[in-house]
Amino acid sequence: MEGRRVIGWAARDVSAHLSPYSFTLRKTGPEDVVLKVLYCGVDHTDLHQMRGELMPINYPLVPGHEVVGEVVEVGSEVNKFKLGEKVGVGCLISSCGKCLSCNSNNEQYCNQRVFTYGAVNKDGTPTHGGFSSAMVVHQKFVVQIPEKLAPEQAAPLLCAGVTAYSPLKQFNNSDKAIKAGILGLGGVGHLAVLIAKAMGHHVTVISSSEKKKVEALEHLQADAFLVSSNAAEMEGAAASLDYILDTVPAFHSLEPYISLLKAGGKLIFVGVSTKSLHFNNDELILGNKSLTGSFIGSMEETQELLDFWAEKGLSTMIEVVKMDYINKAFERLERNDVRYRFVLEVAGSNLE
Repeated sequence: MEGRRVIGWAARDVSAHLSPYSFTLRKTGPEDVVLKVLYCGVDHTDLHQMRGELMPINYPLVPGHEVVGEVVEVGSEVNKFKLGEKVGVGCLISSCGKCLSCNSNNEQYCNQRVFTYGAVNKDGTPTHGGFSSAMVVHQKFVVQIPEKLAPEQAAPLLCAGVTAYSPLKQFNNSDKAIKAGILGLGGVGHLAVLIAKAMGHHVTVISSSEKKKVEALEHLQADAFLVSSNAAEMEGAAASLDYILDTVPAFHSLEPYISLLKAGGKLIFVGVSTKSLHFNNDELILGNKSLTGSFIGSMEETQELLDFWAEKGLSTMIEVVKMDYINKAFERLERNDVRYRFVLEVAGSNLE
């Protein structure tokens, strides 16, 4: 079927200013789902991408990779979704489908993965994200939103949430008490605290100041709060954690956090720094500690998280805003002036 004309909000250059933009969706195939976008999360990565800080960008760029929509059309071979269902789309919309990563349900590590926006579809057309009125996505890269989960609540789970869930999953159902550290209490960090607590972990939030202490302990129900700039606190917590999930999307020293790990502990990176991070390796060698990374999560894990979230009755902390507020939202995001995630209400925002 020929592509349809839609309206989105696009960045035209590295200024990252967004304005309305008309474009044509790619042609739909037999395994494609067409969805009307209802909500879309606003991620710090969107800002990096719009500025061209992570990879070369061909403008105009329509961001948005925490997309919740309603199915309005399905291809003849679609068997997972029906008209009217609420569905989600995350960071990827395609992969090769043949490599070891794809065959083991780890398509996020496929070398031919196609990002939801800022990339190129297999037909040569540019990919555009959820800051638009509609999308066309292959059914493999679409997930179901549980009925018990409000669609705007689901949006941050499709990237930020699964980014935390995927690496933490290895510690779920452990036969020992797990001591967890969550470094950074932002969009990913607050979801990581909720997920780790729901998994039964003892959770310590690590932050550079006491500013978010009440939030961490009283609202998110973390078990402990550690100020990284307080040398006495850090020394007292040395060798106490089984893992630290590092969600900080900026340059920071690693050695203070490596010292917090028990022997055999893991420092897991999910936040992307635009500058190289440095460390001495003696703590790793003497303590059998490891540094590792994790990239978003698989489609299977994304569905697992949505079901887990609904089953546990968890709530994301979001601020829902209209589409025409998006530039102000990014200004506030850069100032860390959001608790903890903006979600765009796309439907009804004069994009149709």
